Amino acid sequence: MQPQETIAVAMSGGVDSSTVAAILARNGAHVVGLTLQLWDQTRLAGKHGIPDAPRAGRCCSLDDVYDARRVARQLGIPYYVVNQEDRFEQDVVRPFVSEYLAGRTPIPCSLCNNHLKFDQLLKTARSIGASRIATGHYAVNKFDPRRDRWILKRPADLAKDQTYFLFGLTQEQLAHTLFPLGPMTKPEVRGQARDHGLALAEKPDSQEICFIPGGDYKQFLAAYLEEQGQPMPETAGELVTSSGTVLGRHDGISNFTVGQRKGLGVASPSPLYVLQIDSATHRVTVGADAELATRTLRAGRLNWISIPALTGPMRVKIKIRHRHEPAWAMLEPAPDHADEVIATFDEPQRAVTPGQSAVFYDGDEVVGGGWIL
Repeated sequence: MQPQETIAVAMSGGVDSSTVAAILARNGAHVVGLTLQLWDQTRLAGKHGIPDAPRAGRCCSLDDVYDARRVARQLGIPYYVVNQEDRFEQDVVRPFVSEYLAGRTPIPCSLCNNHLKFDQLLKTARSIGASRIATGHYAVNKFDPRRDRWILKRPADLAKDQTYFLFGLTQEQLAHTLFPLGPMTKPEVRGQARDHGLALAEKPDSQEICFIPGGDYKQFLAAYLEEQGQPMPETAGELVTSSGTVLGRHDGISNFTVGQRKGLGVASPSPLYVLQIDSATHRVTVGADAELATRTLRAGRLNWISIPALTGPMRVKIKIRHRHEPAWAMLEPAPDHADEVIATFDEPQRAVTPGQSAVFYDGDEVVGGGWIL
């Protein structure tokens, strides 16, 4: 790091990003704190069961902004809140709603990283003279001169690994981003926060999506569509077994996700799980847990990191959701579509879910990733 290099730190109001700001300031950088204002958490309060008061534990809350400002004041660094609510609604909230209404299960955190936290944040940082941004994500990035590429790797603390949400980062974004916490464990980060005297050293991690109160996306969908003056689409249909036997009817495909067990609305002597959601026929297929296992997936809207493109078969490990243990597979370009891949797992994987991310790993390196189709 160059002396007095200006670095913009994405300050979320949590212990991780606050510690990053403290470390960089101590090491001689000219640190500027930036917080993205993404969502008004009082906006849908009181509608369709959404609490009137924002709950604790949600990221990007007003309390988080207060905490970030307090840390910036303590460190003696400039601090700004950047309103990105319109962009967030356009690039994260609306796609989230559209995906669920189409019977898919989206990941808003990956969309937010791709479109805001590393795109708009970097543009804002440059506008104030910062050469790079730094975040509190647990990940490692470094330049490999042999490949002439920036590489994204899993962090030292695998329990906090956030590379699954970062697969969409471009070479330009990786080249201008610092992940100071990559070599550290969470206990070490809290220890650093205590050493710097940060008042929020013991603050719990946020657990909820910022615009989904209580994690109840059904409440949010109903309230958001009502606010927009849009009716809930009519997607009621049949609940069927994998053999085609009709078990009953459902009220709409947005009420289901692959792997779901509860709330199916049918009685059965043995547990039933959602196996497939057909957005064209509105048919939801259910079956035994064993039927959730599959050896293949198809992914599109790809982004490559450690390689410029996939030109032939490649052995990788694939992570199909955040808490999934990456599994060995053969990854190949789709023969009928230039921007899609097909993966064949060595062992069947449970609940491969359309709308989720599939992230490809070569050891600790992120090869790339895409969205499950």
